Amino acid sequence: MGEYIPFRSILGGLIGRLSPMEASMIHGAPNQQFETPFGRAIGGICFDSAFSSLFRNQAANGGEFILTASNNDPYNDAMKLQHEAQDIMRSIETDRWAARATNTGFSSIVDPHGQVEWRSPSNVYTVHAHTIYRRQGQTLYVRWGDWLLIVLLVGGAIAWTKQLQPR
Repeated sequence: MGEYIPFRSILGGLIGRLSPMEASMIHGAPNQQFETPFGRAIGGICFDSAFSSLFRNQAANGGEFILTASNNDPYNDAMKLQHEAQDIMRSIETDRWAARATNTGFSSIVDPHGQVEWRSPSNVYTVHAHTIYRRQGQTLYVRWGDWLLIVLLVGGAIAWTKQLQPR
């Protein structure tokens, strides 16, 4: 609800009062990715990072690493770190390296295990060179999506109810 406001004619006034963002853009394609000289990139723009299915679909369709660009200027450091945490989760879920670029921090390089290899300071303009690697494997999440969560929840519920039964 930052750059793009769904149902703008209905929600626009309310969101306009709540959001620190002044502009509204059009939404992108759910399978956005692009070819680079280094391989096929999974493209994420700002709040896309909150939607794991966007990154999962792009990884399933050949995306080899994640590039995310974000405008974090309106937010405090806690919110910036929370936003970065979403990219860290997308990196783990897809088993991809991620390069995150922001205008006011926190820019970062994240390995496929969620380890932050480099993070910029907040509100400091900086340039950083780092090597990231292309990856083509598919995690269970990339292959099966949210079905894995459903299977785990059902399995957990069965185990829990068996513990409740008197012996």
